[in-house]
Amino acid sequence: MLRKLVILALIAAVAGFGVFWVVTIPGTVPASALAQRAPNLDNGKTMFFAGGCASCHATPGQDDKTRLGGGFALKSPFGTFYAPNISPDPKDGIGRWSEADFVTAMVKGTSPDGRHYFPAFPYTSYQRMKWDDVRDLFAHLKTLPAVQAQSKPHDVPFPFNIRRTLGGWKFLFLDGKPFQPDPSKDAAWSRGAYLVNGPGHCAECHSPRNLLGGIVASQRFAGGPEPTGDGFVPNITGLSMSHENLVKLLETGETPDGDTIGGEMAKVTSNTAKLSAEDRAAMATYLKSLPLVQGPKRPESK
Repeated sequence: MLRKLVILALIAAVAGFGVFWVVTIPGTVPASALAQRAPNLDNGKTMFFAGGCASCHATPGQDDKTRLGGGFALKSPFGTFYAPNISPDPKDGIGRWSEADFVTAMVKGTSPDGRHYFPAFPYTSYQRMKWDDVRDLFAHLKTLPAVQAQSKPHDVPFPFNIRRTLGGWKFLFLDGKPFQPDPSKDAAWSRGAYLVNGPGHCAECHSPRNLLGGIVASQRFAGGPEPTGDGFVPNITGLSMSHENLVKLLETGETPDGDTIGGEMAKVTSNTAKLSAEDRAAMATYLKSLPLVQGPKRPESK
């Protein structure tokens, strides 16, 4: 009897490992899935600013935000992640990447060498983007200066550094669904919803996360502690400020009371300031439509 139980346990273990291995296979986008097209560099620049790419990937300590040598440190409960070099440098950056490599990274969270990227790279939001927008962004990045700077390795302790397990995380939080407009809403709302939820990845900071690091869907945009543990990200549902003031904040960083946005949000508004007036208005329209959701309580000031 004991022998049978051991055999059954071994069979169950092998089967379980097989399921785990299949579920955690890194997803890819084949080159054959990308039809021939001429890139739209103007749209690529729009996606660059909507995504705030320079905020994380520009080399710290220098003024030229087109030099995307990486190095920005993002602290989290799972370790410290360092933004990589995404300049067109062929050795240290993404200069040797194919278009399919870039689309795969953005929407599948998989590297050119077939490894899972850590979700500090917000591909859970980028998966909502139109592939043509992702391709235009790639074309724009290739026009920027090549930067020779090797990316610093992430400082992630065991067991979070086992990349294969990220396939399980993706199984839970990466559904692969592109953005779908709401037919009951107008074009401005849909454009704003796309920019906020896709390239803008606003929910990545403005939502609380569960123990696995996934966004709490029922409290999306409802704010929460900063990943670093230092500070609190505000709830942006049920906004009381007017549409006009929200548009102004996205353009100038100025709040209705005459103050200015600080911290990481200042980087955001420095990018949204470069979007078209129509896109800022669309983002404001969508954000103003979000119903109030009660999020985590802000800790009392000491």
